[in-house]
Formats: sequence, structure tokens, C-alpha cells
Amino acid sequence: MEAPTAKRGVYPLHGFKLGLYRLPIKLEDPLEIKSVHDGLKKAFEMDAYADRIFATYRWKEQNMKDPDAKGYEEVELSVTVEIVSGEVVDIIYQIFPIEKFGDPNWVKDYRKKADHFAKMVIDTILRNTILADKMISYLAKAEKLNHAQATQRLEDLTPLAKIVLNAKPKATEANEDEIEEDDGAEIEIPDGAKPGPIDVAYKSKMKPSTPFDANGYTIKTWGRKGANNGILGVWGEFVSVDYDICIADGGCIEACPVGVYEWFDTPGNPASEKKPLMSKEPDCIFCLACEGVCPPQAIKIFEQK
Repeated sequence: MEAPTAKRGVYPLHGFKLGLYRLPIKLEDPLEIKSVHDGLKKAFEMDAYADRIFATYRWKEQNMKDPDAKGYEEVELSVTVEIVSGEVVDIIYQIFPIEKFGDPNWVKDYRKKADHFAKMVIDTILRNTILADKMISYLAKAEKLNHAQATQRLEDLTPLAKIVLNAKPKATEANEDEIEEDDGAEIEIPDGAKPGPIDVAYKSKMKPSTPFDANGYTIKTWGRKGANNGILGVWGEFVSVDYDICIADGGCIEACPVGVYEWFDTPGNPASEKKPLMSKEPDCIFCLACEGVCPPQAIKIFEQK
């Protein structure tokens, strides 16, 4: 009997490990396919051919810590995930024998690591690209969930996901006692930016909400509602910006002497559809330059104790 994977042109060979995820969503629009490819360029080595997208993750292994020691060896390993678009979306990966990379038989747990990294790539794709929106819509309909519940369901299904800025970033999971509960009620979205200045007492007036993972650094948030960026609240514990006041003029990015901020997309926010993310918040030198140039006074700098 022909294997289902063989019918799609994937032939599991002896000694190879193959993973196949079939998603009940469509990916046929060339612009959507391109957005998946382009959105992950900062995270993985991306390639595309016809209706297929390839995401490769590379890592290095060393046989000892000291690179100057006698007998030191280093090898670069990789695993590639393939997205096959069409009426359904298949996500496929294969783990090749270690001999493909030379003869580094000293590498420990190669297959286990490759499997883990492949699943990390898959989870990252599903959490950060247009596929996230499609999956959320499917889960909401199939499991009769509201948008917030479907978003949480997707996060539960993708525990290894990394947040990729400017690729439709999604919030990371927070502890239950830290986040403001979302009861699924309708959220009233304002028509435009709310007036400044930022309320410096926001920590006592707003509830903590789901934090945001900026490539390994966790940014705390307060007052964030839902997952569609309608109400973003205040982000940053020491470099604090009320994103519902922020109009994204870019003055803070230009004024900061240590590069604390970088742009990231917030589609759907009525104040502006991009924001200066304090991704390097710990580097702040408390010069107050960004606070002084912000036209709507959306920024407050607190010196870290």
C-alpha cells in the first residue's frame, strides 16, 4: 500500500525520520505564500520553489569547550522544514543520518535535537505568519471558540514557537496569575489615538496582561485587550510606552543613543499600525531623550533599581 507521504512526493528512506503535519487550511494565494517566506527571513534560512516553502534551521556542535585544545572539532548541522501549499497545507521534515554532515559521530543526541528544532521551526511558522490567522479562524469554527480562546488554543498547540518581529508576531504564554483574564466579551475599540500624556500610575490602575517575547527578552505589558491589537495598553516596565497614545512618528527611535527601540507591526491598532518596540529595554541609560521628543507624550522612563 502506498504511503500517504509518497503520494505527495515525499519518500521516507531507510534510516531517515520523517514528520508530516497536515493542516485543515488553504494556502493558495501567491501573495500569502510570499508573506510566509519573507516574514521568516530573519529567523531561518528561507527558500521557495513553486508552491513549496523551505525553512532551514542551523546549529553548531563542538566536541569540547576549548577551541584551542588538541583534537577540537566543530560541525554545523541543520534541519529543513517544507511547507507544501494548496487545498490543504502539509508541513514536512526529514532527519537525515549524521553522516550527511561528514563523520561527526561524537555528536550527542543528534536526532533528538534535530527533531526538537524541526518542531520549533513548525511552531514558529504557525504562530507568526498568515497561517496563524487561518488556524485561529479554523479553530474558532471547528471547536466553537471565540477569537481569544482560539488564539490561546493555537498557543497551546505551538509550545516551542519563537516570536519573530514583523512577521505577524503573537504574544507568548504567561502564567495564569500574571495575566488579565479575557472573558470573550466584545471590546470597544476607539476611533483613533487616545490623548496623552501617559498615566505614570498605570501599574496601579491597569492589570498585568500577556507579556511579549522579543527574541528572548520578555517585555511586560499592562491593560492589553484581546489579540487583534485594538487595545494594546502600556508596554515596558522601565521604558514604558502607552501604545494606544503612540502615533509612531519615530522620534524616539531616532533620539535613543543606545538603540533601545525597533519597529514592529501592530495591524488593527487605531492609533498607528506600527510601534517602536523596546526590544533592548535593559540597555536604557535613562537619558530621557525619547521621553522628551514624543509629540503625544506616550513615553515614561523609570530608572531601574
